[in-house]
Amino acid sequence: MKKVLLVGAIALFGAMNAQTFGLKAGMNVSSVSESDTKSKIGFYAGALMNAPIATNFSIQPEVLYNSKGFKFDGADVTANLDYISVPVMFQYNVVPQFYLEAGPEFSFLVSAKAKGGGATLDIKDNVNSFDLGLGLGAGYYFIPSVGINARFVAGLTNADKTDGGTSIRNNVFQIGLTYKFTK
Repeated sequence: MKKVLLVGAIALFGAMNAQTFGLKAGMNVSSVSESDTKSKIGFYAGALMNAPIATNFSIQPEVLYNSKGFKFDGADVTANLDYISVPVMFQYNVVPQFYLEAGPEFSFLVSAKAKGGGATLDIKDNVNSFDLGLGLGAGYYFIPSVGINARFVAGLTNADKTDGGTSIRNNVFQIGLTYKFTK
């Protein structure tokens, strides 16, 4: 039993030392599943931790400030939905510089405002405070510490909290830069 605990402790220590941390930021092109809306440009920024779990596989949890939302088609009204998002991406390294990723994204509403006609309206009471999505993406590192990434996150939960019965899901395409702190 002591040998099993010793081997487990050594493996855990090795995994902890193999982790890398970094920052990422970029552009969001967000929309919702409702047909009478258009896409809105926003941004995301945050931190990441990448931990190898096998030769070509790693897990990458992130904490991001995520600016999502949409525009109403035919009206000068924009809904700005700001979230703190926690994606947990499982990555497969095709080659050392190029990876594919997939995983859940858990988002927590920070702010929800509708802007139009010179007025701003707080709509936080009409938007669910939790949003779940599924992300699929890819990335490429030009050098070991700097890379580009792209991800699409499809909303799985209803963002609309009103009793209207409408199912509105957040969808977002992200493209940005990643910087990893190298040892």
